Amino acid sequence: MKDVKAYGAYSAEKALEPLNIDRREPGADDVEIKILYCGVCHSDIHTARNEWGGTIYPVVPGHEIVGKVTRVGDQVTNFKVGDTVGVGCFVDSCGHCDSCKDDQEQYCENGHTQTYNSESQDKKTITQGGYASHIVVKQSFVLSVSDKLPLEKVAPLLCAGITTYSPLKHWNVKKGDKLAVLGLGGLGHMAVKLAASMGAEVTVLSRSKSKEKDATALGAHHFELTTEKENMTRLANSFDFIIDTVSAAHDYNDYLALLKNNGVMILLGVPPTPSEVQAFHLIFGRRSLVGSLVGGIKETQEMLDYCAEHNITSDVEMINIDQINEAYERTMAGDVHYRFVIDMASLS
Repeated sequence: MKDVKAYGAYSAEKALEPLNIDRREPGADDVEIKILYCGVCHSDIHTARNEWGGTIYPVVPGHEIVGKVTRVGDQVTNFKVGDTVGVGCFVDSCGHCDSCKDDQEQYCENGHTQTYNSESQDKKTITQGGYASHIVVKQSFVLSVSDKLPLEKVAPLLCAGITTYSPLKHWNVKKGDKLAVLGLGGLGHMAVKLAASMGAEVTVLSRSKSKEKDATALGAHHFELTTEKENMTRLANSFDFIIDTVSAAHDYNDYLALLKNNGVMILLGVPPTPSEVQAFHLIFGRRSLVGSLVGGIKETQEMLDYCAEHNITSDVEMINIDQINEAYERTMAGDVHYRFVIDMASLS
């Protein structure tokens, strides 16, 4: 497919702008998708601005994709033209390492292929993401999406949803567990909804009093200001789990102290600088500090089915593609409730 319309960045210093990209013609095992909606993830901004290093320009971000199948290869059996489908954070992996065989393609030991700014498995091309009219993806990395939910609100589930669902399932969060969510943004609001739906007693930890009303509306049972020293003292040894979604620099030690014995603090946010961790916070109480990426394809499909069954979607603000640079600035300022989603019809 030549001259596919898209929006992307030509350098770290330049705003995103219209451009054309090439997509491969669908092969025997490929699905071609007309993109209807694409969520805006903080990772898009980091990559477009080369904040993590390694960005290959021009870059077209976007890995929260929902659309309709327009063509399929002759060996595709799982999808047909007209199906509603999704594409998440990666579009291929080696397929033969232990992680891939265990349906954990996100941890592919030979390097999975991310949806944008990533080397394809053929080592010849660099992927371009969902800020585009169409995308072509191998069928085993395409997900079925229920039409029961508003599709624009489903799009962020492909990143924010699975990023929070995967650790909740892995650490078996269940009814009666006391779980805190640190940070109420794109990831945090999904963590609250999902954890509450699983029966956990959810507390939102935030530096902003203005988040309390939203926390309650999203399903949190409690809200605590972390800027109040007496609150932090009172909350010591309170939680079985803490989901840390904050990407800004912060002191992990302050929150490790809030865990019960055997408690687990799960890092989802990626601060720009390393953080020192005091060993005594882990040793006393046998606490764990762990990290989690997104989920594999099988688990992502499970998450989408779970959300359809429980009527769980992201809270979104719709934008046209020509508003993307403003949306980036507002995301950086925390001025979004809680995920921007691009109506890709505005690209045409």
